[in-house]
Amino acid sequence: GGGYPWWEHIKSKGGGKSGGGGKGGHDDGGGDDVAEDLAADGGQRLSVIQGLDGRAMGHGGLRWLPGLLRPRPGGPVRAAVVGASALPMAAAKFPAEYVAKTRTRNVALCDFVTRVIADMLRGGTGTDWTKAVSGGGWSGSKGGDISIEVPGQYVLSRTCMVVTSEFVEARLTLSLPARGRSVEGHRAADIVGGLMDVVKKSMYYSALDQDALRSHILSVEDQEAARAQLDAFGLVAFVANGSILPRKSGVDERPMTRADDPNLVTFESPPTLAVELEVPNRGRIGGMGIRRGITMIVGGGFHGKSTLLQALQVGVYNKVDGDGREFVVCDDRAVKIRSEDGRWVACADISPFINNLPFSRDTTAFSTGDASGSTSQAANIVEALELGARALLIDEDTCATNFMIRDAPMVELVAPEKEPITPFIKRVRPLFEDQGVSTIMVIGGSGDFFPVADTVVCMERYRATDVTERAHAIAESHGRRVPEPVPFPATASCRVLQKEGLAADHKVSAKSLRCITYGNTEIELTYVEQLVEIGQAKAIMDALQHLAASSKYVDGTRTLAEVVDALERALVAEGRNVGEQGLDSISHGNPCPFHALPRRFELGAAVEPVKDGEVFVEPRRRGTADEGRPQRRLRPTPGAAAERQAPGSACP
Repeated sequence: GGGYPWWEHIKSKGGGKSGGGGKGGHDDGGGDDVAEDLAADGGQRLSVIQGLDGRAMGHGGLRWLPGLLRPRPGGPVRAAVVGASALPMAAAKFPAEYVAKTRTRNVALCDFVTRVIADMLRGGTGTDWTKAVSGGGWSGSKGGDISIEVPGQYVLSRTCMVVTSEFVEARLTLSLPARGRSVEGHRAADIVGGLMDVVKKSMYYSALDQDALRSHILSVEDQEAARAQLDAFGLVAFVANGSILPRKSGVDERPMTRADDPNLVTFESPPTLAVELEVPNRGRIGGMGIRRGITMIVGGGFHGKSTLLQALQVGVYNKVDGDGREFVVCDDRAVKIRSEDGRWVACADISPFINNLPFSRDTTAFSTGDASGSTSQAANIVEALELGARALLIDEDTCATNFMIRDAPMVELVAPEKEPITPFIKRVRPLFEDQGVSTIMVIGGSGDFFPVADTVVCMERYRATDVTERAHAIAESHGRRVPEPVPFPATASCRVLQKEGLAADHKVSAKSLRCITYGNTEIELTYVEQLVEIGQAKAIMDALQHLAASSKYVDGTRTLAEVVDALERALVAEGRNVGEQGLDSISHGNPCPFHALPRRFELGAAVEPVKDGEVFVEPRRRGTADEGRPQRRLRPTPGAAAERQAPGSACP
């Protein structure tokens, strides 16, 4: 969830503590003609439910949006109304400076209102409207829940809330209560009335805590401004003094407090790495600047190395005010890299790292359905570069050791000409000097990287110190030298996406953040660590279907990078008015209320194992006559031989 009781931000005159729903619990139009019709109908007719579409709901022009009614023939009623309410801006009266000034402010406004609605639905009005009734057999009472996307710690563009200069639109699903084939009219009227109570206390500017809203919007604006300054300062990341990096637990992303651990340490920059950024609302912010180049984070176990790196990898996103990591910002094209044993690789040019495989296997267009640790890490790097990565974030604990380094005894035992892997230690410096790609590494077990590091930060009891000079001196005393650099070749996207391999001819679903069921294929996203909300996985799933259905993107000649560029422009509504929701372009029919904006890198990562088919074709390479060939990949899901079903989507 959002992690905070957001209804405390609602004014006492009507927010958060009042009763909601129920007979008499929604005045001033809450018991309008829709609720009255539902109650009067008593559930004997579906026509009243079907007549909800476009109906006026009172409250200054509030209307139901066209929705979906899906009764199953011969079975119980299942009615999911998608897109519940739209309110004219003349009634909502949100300030234009929040709505239309910048897209950043608009996203922050939508995020705040979504949090208010979500938490009020979960009990902020005195009733939890998100609980469905189930059981009791075919004729028992079922349904009756209202669902909206529940934000976490991150401020993302989501389809559940749209605010433009003309209107405010909340998108959610309402599962109407039913017994068998009959809708329970009186209970449905109570639920609609409860929803109207929530709307009155969340979608009107006058109903909100305006100071809290302004603080939220300006905090997000400052985070975006801080991230935008990194390049001008020669930085790849910035960690503000006073930041709270530890989280409550591995499954709770809220900030740790001293009640959780009295030894909590807030972050402070080493003096030698201190910089100041100036943001438009908060002014000057001091902290540690991580310069472009090669940075090592070292230290003993459990002293905060990985905690710092984890904060950096989500530094590509803005956070909710109070998260503790608001001003831990990172280049928005930073990508977390790790090994991924068993992953799919298709037509990837891993030759910068791996060559001379047994039996003369080609590594310039390498494909496998079961990559090793080293080949998977090499593929993850070149795929990130293909999509424009400017920084790599690496934790030694999740890397293939033989990919990272080869020490002298191993080189003596296994001659270089017999080893296909060019270790990362030989590539990391040319990667920056030749390609401009920085690397931030957590290293705890080897000092071999000391000579190549521009900066070495030591974490001790969660306190950072600059040990760069000492690390270089130690490397010198042990005879460690900068390895002979191997120039990093210019990279270009050569993989052409094929529409035939993208189409899903079976059911698709994204029921968790880490896995998408896509026809006969399971798209594993467990190791795509910069996904933070399930709405992003749902958007990726529907984006893949959109690519398969539309000739605007995939035409058999465009490379993956070109396709992702075009899709990204559509998803962020580039060139369109502030407030217009680009994610709607991937919805099927009605806008899906459960999408959140993914980054280009996570979109690209999901394409790799998408389907058994000709997904990538490697075009002719310069200087060769080799045409390259279609690559096939297959990972069947359990029950793949079951009856074929029509493609689905993220929406109910």
